[in-house]
Amino acid sequence: MAFDTVHRLVARKERETDASPSLSALLTTLIPALLAAVVMLILFIILRKSHRRTYMPRTYIGSLKPWQRSPDSPTGTWNWIKAMYRLPDTYVLQHHSMDAYLMLRFLKLCSVILFVGCCITFPILWPVNATGGGGQTQLNMLSISNIDETQYGRYFAHCFTAWIFISFVFFMVTREHLFYINLRQAYLFSPAYASRISSRTVLFTAVTQDLLDREKVRDMFGRDKVKNVWIATDTKELEEKVKDRDSAAMKLEAAETKLIVLANKARAKALKKQGSAENPETEIGDGQFDDESGSVAARWVEAKKRPTHRLKMLIGKKVDTINWARSEIGRLTPEIEEMQAKHRAGDAKLVSSVFVEFYHQSDAQAAFQSVAHNLPLHMSPRYIGLDPTQVIWSNLRIKWWERLGRYSATLAFVCAMIIFWAIPTAVVGAISNIDSLTDKVHFLRFIDSVPGWIKGVITGLLPTILMSVLIALVPIILRLMAKLSGAPSLAAVELIVQNWFYAFQLVQVFLVVTLASAATSVVTSIINDPSSAASLLANNIPRASNFYISYIILQGLSFSSGALLQIVGLILSKVLGKLLDSTPRKIYSRWSSLAGLGWGTVYPSFTLLTAVAIIYSCIAPLVMGFGTIGLYLFYFAYRYNLLYVSNATIDTQGRCYTRGLQQLTVGCYISIVCLIGLFAIGSAANQIAVGPLILMIIFLVFVVLFHLAMNSAMEPLLNYLPKNLELEEERQLAADKAALGAPYENPDSDDLTAPTGSTVAPADSGVAGADNGVDKIDSAEKGVVDTSSSEPKPTEPKPNLFTKFFRPDKYANYHQLRKLVPGGGEAMSYPPEAERDAYCHPAITSQPPLLWIPRDPIGVSAQEVAHTQRVIPITDEDAYLDEKCKIQWNVEKGLPPIYEEKIAY
Repeated sequence: MAFDTVHRLVARKERETDASPSLSALLTTLIPALLAAVVMLILFIILRKSHRRTYMPRTYIGSLKPWQRSPDSPTGTWNWIKAMYRLPDTYVLQHHSMDAYLMLRFLKLCSVILFVGCCITFPILWPVNATGGGGQTQLNMLSISNIDETQYGRYFAHCFTAWIFISFVFFMVTREHLFYINLRQAYLFSPAYASRISSRTVLFTAVTQDLLDREKVRDMFGRDKVKNVWIATDTKELEEKVKDRDSAAMKLEAAETKLIVLANKARAKALKKQGSAENPETEIGDGQFDDESGSVAARWVEAKKRPTHRLKMLIGKKVDTINWARSEIGRLTPEIEEMQAKHRAGDAKLVSSVFVEFYHQSDAQAAFQSVAHNLPLHMSPRYIGLDPTQVIWSNLRIKWWERLGRYSATLAFVCAMIIFWAIPTAVVGAISNIDSLTDKVHFLRFIDSVPGWIKGVITGLLPTILMSVLIALVPIILRLMAKLSGAPSLAAVELIVQNWFYAFQLVQVFLVVTLASAATSVVTSIINDPSSAASLLANNIPRASNFYISYIILQGLSFSSGALLQIVGLILSKVLGKLLDSTPRKIYSRWSSLAGLGWGTVYPSFTLLTAVAIIYSCIAPLVMGFGTIGLYLFYFAYRYNLLYVSNATIDTQGRCYTRGLQQLTVGCYISIVCLIGLFAIGSAANQIAVGPLILMIIFLVFVVLFHLAMNSAMEPLLNYLPKNLELEEERQLAADKAALGAPYENPDSDDLTAPTGSTVAPADSGVAGADNGVDKIDSAEKGVVDTSSSEPKPTEPKPNLFTKFFRPDKYANYHQLRKLVPGGGEAMSYPPEAERDAYCHPAITSQPPLLWIPRDPIGVSAQEVAHTQRVIPITDEDAYLDEKCKIQWNVEKGLPPIYEEKIAY
């Protein structure tokens, strides 16, 4: 998305004259983007009424729990906007996930930072720059390039403004770190989360061979503390058999569904020819079948028309799919069960990773923080809070030396990719300007003789397709490299991708474009007069800001409205649904699957926009104005999607938020360095610029020291849980129970079962009983004092906006944020099988899938169920063929037979 915008803007910039983009050039970007955004917004408003599944699935999808759904959105345009804003952002925390809530907070934070930056810089720097006497016109009058050499004393204004604004950015980063730490502690200490298996389980990687023993592990961490130990095993052979069985099962399900449809279509065709008169000689009727009279389907479908497939593509033997799949499943099932028993008993090759579950969260935290082995990189790195469904099992076998090699190799590859990605981008750009290319590359001149329409495709459509492919490849490649580096979980992959993708965008979208823009605009003048290089660069680097104004306009208007419209997703769901959804399972999967967000690629896009605006805050402040609007538009679009459309599939416990905050500081450093460079260039022409230069260098040293000190203080709290809050949480829970007149039960006790008959919700589901409504969320978010809590005291005056902002230690502390955390006061409970198999490889616990076929009026499905259930479970409930022989399922019921309750590990 971002790179396509950059490509188009750079191409336009290359076609412009030597003059910098003026107000008219800005309008040529703004007006089309605004019109496109308005059109997409109107389409969204119209389509959301009739396509509820695409635009409001979280209001009714049956696979979501009631507390995970959002309230129905009114159809009126202003009504649904007001209804959406009546829900605070913390509603997302209660009903979605902490990651989703923090992403909205990040977008709002970035918008606030840039808005405050506008308030600081506009009144000071606009008059200073506009009257600088540099001879610039229109938009460039507002940048530092308009300051004449004789007026370099004005650089002091830029210097001190930078001090104020960048200090404010670091204050906000520090404040948000404190907020996240308190929110994370409240979230992880909540009973519903503290009693989860994942919160009490630590993964140790690179375990030595002698410690791959359950009894030794128990002795190491204390037999009275360790509840379960899972040693990872080599399941390669078992995985292949399970994959073959499941593949055969899906082939069988698809083939039987196809046979049912073929038989009923043939019957309908025959009845139509007979004038809808039933033939007693061929009609079984009433959904019954007679074994003695043969297959019901055989009466309507010839043997040669039954579903078949080749065992090998194109050249393999053709077999009857139904008969082959039944025999294949019958052969593989006992083999799989035998191998699964061996893995459960530990009679298999062990790999160097161990999951250790403790009785208490405090014991798990103690083991997580301890030094487990005397040798470096052994039993390390270790992880806590891993959801078993997010574990990358193939990476658990990696030894410490292999992990080092993998990480070094993948990091080197990504660095090379970041540096040299401009080459394929330049090639695509050259194709779009094929006339210039054929003048210099003689063997391509044959293109000039091809028909005009072919040449139009080559210069217009082909570059667009190639650029789209390049754009789509970047996240895919980075995620692949992150997995190859040895990351043990999907959350760890997203955190790695976030770092790499941000570095990629910073280099390709900012540094390359800025330097190329500045260099190409002055290269001829420098060749003619080398002594003018310094002043020319000082004047032209700020002009690159006009490119980013256009970039932010397109991002904020076009892509935020596109995120609401989701036109590609809507079209694909309709087209692909009709073409590919040939079984009830596929239809249900498309209906119930919600779009997820890849945190590792979502955050860097917004972080880059904010960082660019911060970089140009004191060089060309106008960028921040457009950045403020653009980021708020993204906030609005993603707020709607997180409330009504998308779902969180990967849980990073909010760590992407702190990564994003740290990446914002990169913009601060580049801004300081750019100002130092500009002041240094200016000092060559006028010695008065030496003063701002020295002051900015001093400020850079101060910022670096503060940042190091802040990270040193925050790092332990970002990774670990403090001991003092354990006792405080227990006392608070006891006080809450006493206030309700119920006896207190320690959720971190040995008995981790919930009271009989109670319904326990996952910590990210938002269930907190009757008092967990929007009113409570609103009150907590506004800082209303809870009399049951000792902080703040009831006698204290009501805090105002500034007091709450500058005192997060008091009004956004653990006690306040504890009221926002979902989960209530009940502990999680698990079935015995779930506890036993929590961290077993999925292949070890895999069971034959339940097949689901549609019921039909002539009884083909009933006969197939009777024959197939001998080798694999199968049902035809809640799915049927309508009068047009189209597959339907009971949408009103919402939960089909194949639905499986997801366990909140």
